[in-house]
Amino acid sequence: MLLAKSLVVGLTLCLLYQAIFTAPDTFLNWGDILRQALHSPLSFLFIVTALFIPVNWGFEALKWQLLGQKLELMSIGQAYRAVMVGLTLGFITPNRLGDYAGRVLELRSRQRLEAIGAIFIGRFCQLVATVLAGSGGLLYFILVFGWQEYPAVALSLFILLVAVCVAMLLLLYNANAMVAVVAAIKPLRPFVPYLSIMGTYTSAEMTRLLWLSLGRYAVFLVQFILLLILFEVRLSPLQYLSGVSGTFFLKSVVPSVSLISDLGVRELSAMYLFGLLGQERLQVLSASLSLWLLNIAVPSVVGLYFVLRMRLARKGVPA
Repeated sequence: MLLAKSLVVGLTLCLLYQAIFTAPDTFLNWGDILRQALHSPLSFLFIVTALFIPVNWGFEALKWQLLGQKLELMSIGQAYRAVMVGLTLGFITPNRLGDYAGRVLELRSRQRLEAIGAIFIGRFCQLVATVLAGSGGLLYFILVFGWQEYPAVALSLFILLVAVCVAMLLLLYNANAMVAVVAAIKPLRPFVPYLSIMGTYTSAEMTRLLWLSLGRYAVFLVQFILLLILFEVRLSPLQYLSGVSGTFFLKSVVPSVSLISDLGVRELSAMYLFGLLGQERLQVLSASLSLWLLNIAVPSVVGLYFVLRMRLARKGVPA
């Protein structure tokens, strides 16, 4: 167990060093632009954005507390710790798969593996919030940049977005249907017992989860906009909202295979959408990388403390 923890700590710190100090020129440019921004009159926006970090993960902790109550009662502190452990382990695995292991290991229940279904519902609910808000953002780009020249394509995309939103809401409020789909696929049937918990959440609980997910989404949105303002990206309020929500949408639907969380997908999406709005690539890239630094990299380092403490107390070892 100690060796596994040491490997997690070492790999996390190594990836952080690689990402920030030895990556290609874009990261070096980001460092220069960040230093300039921190000496500008708007530097306080970076501090304000940083203050939202515990709020962001606090929403996720509230979600996990609600989701985990089907397995065992937990305080908000326990839920927060599980989220931080999951964040750190997820940081070093593709598509944040380590998040599952981190939260499962923090449970005392003997039915730990059933938590997989609960974690999946939480992530799916966050995806639903992202798609709902992001569809509105992409609709702005469809109307502004595609409606006049390609009305048929624009209309088709609009219908597709509406259909996707409706389908995801139906799945969210009919989780048993997702379990049935898994059960119908023979190679996946062994996983059904671990996902059956998904069908035990009521509509009221799903609604509460969705609101918490939207609350967390709103924190992300505000953070990104504040950083864009800090890095001198000047747009109208509607353009800020559309660009950021569209970026989060594309980041969420495009698979990521990066070991460094979702780094890369969001940056490319942001540069493309804000490029359509006439903004400088490096300014947008700097805001996006700073968002990653504050919400993923820094909390992952904090989470190392909880990884080192993980389960030692239950073995009678002072932590």
